Amino acid sequence: MYMTKTWNKVKEIMKKDPRYPIQAYQFVFEALDYTTNMLGKNQQKTSDVDRHVTGKQLIEGNRKYALKQFGFMALTVFEQWGIKQDEDFGNIVFNLVESGLMGKTENDSRDDFKNIYDFKKAFDEGFK
Repeated sequence: MYMTKTWNKVKEIMKKDPRYPIQAYQFVFEALDYTTNMLGKNQQKTSDVDRHVTGKQLIEGNRKYALKQFGFMALTVFEQWGIKQDEDFGNIVFNLVESGLMGKTENDSRDDFKNIYDFKKAFDEGFK
């Protein structure tokens, strides 16, 4: 039931902002989980503040998770999803925040996802 509500909300987001497919949203959820676990901020923490990750932490988690999941094909997968720069991840995250599917603090902004790394270097050279 919970997952159905979540994916229904994601489908609503996609109607308003059709730039990214559902797979991109699923990836961001998975990358968030990967990042929180990587940083020791897993779901056993009691408060949202204890589990919170910054945009910079999430974008780095996205990079590591993508290389783990897709290897040298990460850049190709992202291009198919319409993700061409780190800022696209910020758009996805803030679409999720605005729909209530992710939280943020007053210090978080879309700018946290801008110009963190060069995609080609992060995924092509990062894989080698």
